[in-house]
Amino acid sequence: MQIAIVLYDRFTALDAVGPYETLGRLPDADTVFVAERTGPVRTDTGRLAITADRTLAEVPGPDIVVVPGGPGQTQQMENRALLDWLRAADATSTWTTSVCTGSLLLAAAGLLKGRRATSHWLALDHLRPFGAEPTGERVVVDGKYVTAAGVSSGIDMGLTLLGTIAGDEHAQAVQLLTEYDPQPPYDAGSPQKAPAHLVEEFRAKSRFVLS
Repeated sequence: MQIAIVLYDRFTALDAVGPYETLGRLPDADTVFVAERTGPVRTDTGRLAITADRTLAEVPGPDIVVVPGGPGQTQQMENRALLDWLRAADATSTWTTSVCTGSLLLAAAGLLKGRRATSHWLALDHLRPFGAEPTGERVVVDGKYVTAAGVSSGIDMGLTLLGTIAGDEHAQAVQLLTEYDPQPPYDAGSPQKAPAHLVEEFRAKSRFVLS
């Protein structure tokens, strides 16, 4: 089974690495990082890069597509090369997935029309103009489409799909070996739980402003 994790300039590292460390542990999985061009692709901080070993054209029919989000997603919304590849890959994929604002790229490619989907909480409302039904759930499965909310939820998405494909025990083993046992020091991981002034501060600064 081939898993293609899409990279583009200024993606968020954990959006890609979370699924890589969980979903990528499928038995006999061939996980490849793909981009328009091979070579290092910088994350949103500019200080970290992940190497794309294959071009999009070299991976035409992956079994699983993973699209991360990040600030660079905005510049990709009209990238014909990427959107055309997403549509073509989706035509034969078994699963098409995203993390964070990666769902906006799936939506821009026309893949989420009439489907429930999630994204980062600041971006949720931007799914609706593309015909998707936004939901604040952490992981949403609608047919073969699996979307995850913000950044860290990519780990949950990976485990969810891993369990579906390889069975609950295999997913539990991966969770155990990665010691994924969240015990955060704060309970502020969603806009419903975080201090209201922080939520408003980040809304005001957000690049996601509906006209």
